[in-house]
Amino acid sequence: MSSTEPTADRIVRADRLAPVEVAEVLALARVAGDTDGADPLDEHVLLRLRDPEAAAVHLTARATDNTLTGYAHLDTTDPANGIGVELVVHPTYRRRGTGRALARGVLAAASGPLRAWAHGDHPSAAALAVDLGFARARVLWQLRRPLIAALPEPPLPDGVQLRAFRPGEDDAAWLTLNNAAFAQHPEQGRWTSADLRVRLTEPWFDPAGFLLAVDSVTGRLLGFHWTKVHERPGSARIGEVYVLGVDPSAHRGGLGKALTAAGLTYLRDRRGLDRVMLYVDESNTRAVGLYEGLGFARWAAHVNYQLGGLTS
Repeated sequence: MSSTEPTADRIVRADRLAPVEVAEVLALARVAGDTDGADPLDEHVLLRLRDPEAAAVHLTARATDNTLTGYAHLDTTDPANGIGVELVVHPTYRRRGTGRALARGVLAAASGPLRAWAHGDHPSAAALAVDLGFARARVLWQLRRPLIAALPEPPLPDGVQLRAFRPGEDDAAWLTLNNAAFAQHPEQGRWTSADLRVRLTEPWFDPAGFLLAVDSVTGRLLGFHWTKVHERPGSARIGEVYVLGVDPSAHRGGLGKALTAAGLTYLRDRRGLDRVMLYVDESNTRAVGLYEGLGFARWAAHVNYQLGGLTS
């Protein structure tokens, strides 16, 4: 991607992809992820790829034999707050200008400020970002820990009990709590009922692994730990602390630590996993400290680059 040589690939812009094209993009992303050790497209993009109604711009790069050599996704849902960009080049076709051509296609297609993720913080992505005037603005850490090691067992605060999420019954209350817990978060704090619903229909969704902390008397939701299990042919299974949140009024009572431990125990004892990961913003020092205190260590970094009119 850092090559300055012009590419012979054909760059095509589209507002929709045919199912066969979506399959090609997913296959390309799997190969790139296996090669780089970090998936190039995040869950949000993968969900949008499968949604024909999602507002997006797709850029595909194809060699002279029509092989898909690269792909860029522009999420145009909210241009004023930054068009989300993710870009991937097939490992076999790197260092021949494809990434740069796609990036210039992104600039030509964009009508507002940009937020571009570089998963894995690869040097080629950093070089390309600098060349095109993007600024490094945010770092998301992936942390991991083994589950075969002893797990902490912090108690729940008095008057709090755990139960499983009930699809269709807890949706509205959970959305309210989630958006309050992540009010300052650029992605998680803006979830809608549609965002929740699409994940509840994913093959990996397991309500038993979606733990809710509730007031024992009133039943009010106080916090949650939503776990996820990643299963891909040819790869070892790994659990994830998918989303963990606590009502702002319930902070500093140990609930976050207790919820984390409960989810880890579920992934080990109920799902038979031996390792787990999570994502956390580098700037969220409180959360980083919580997770490192629970035995997590840094595994990889994902960097967000920004261009034009954004302050965070």
